[in-house]
Amino acid sequence: MGLIDHRFEDNFITTSIDRVLNWARESSIWPMGFGLACCAIEMMAASASRFDIARFGAEVFRASPRQSDLMIVAGTVTKKMAPVLRRLYDQMPEPKWVISMGSCSNAGGPFPTYSVLQGVDKVVPVDVYVSGCPPRPEALLYGLMRLQDKIRKEGTVLRKERTIMSGDTEPTLNTNRFDVNGERA
Repeated sequence: MGLIDHRFEDNFITTSIDRVLNWARESSIWPMGFGLACCAIEMMAASASRFDIARFGAEVFRASPRQSDLMIVAGTVTKKMAPVLRRLYDQMPEPKWVISMGSCSNAGGPFPTYSVLQGVDKVVPVDVYVSGCPPRPEALLYGLMRLQDKIRKEGTVLRKERTIMSGDTEPTLNTNRFDVNGERA
């Protein structure tokens, strides 16, 4: 009889590594708040004690993109701010996700002007859209739960990079690197 024979009979849990890694990822999302307008106030309210975003493992708002894996774009994105947003997105480590919060970041909001970007998905690939003007903190928490559902379902071994070519509206899965203008970097 060996040292560990019949010692762990009732205590074994079998699962796949993908499932364990996805559980860890969905339970410890570290967001980087990119608050640009009035939606940022609702994003801050979601982390306060009344709504408590910490219940979902996302209480640590990071100021550095290198320490975060979720970018919450909250507010109006101008065309002058778009390259900065893309640079911050590129500095985030993989896997990374984006939540677009509010109608201004989703589709330009009530500003159909030359200087306002008509949807942040023209610059970075968006995983979850949270609608509203401004959306309530509950809506952001709902969007975070939908993102957790998406993380739970995706594979972890061969995750491909998502890029948006200029002129496209959907992200393209590939291994090539492109800059903001869609040119090979």
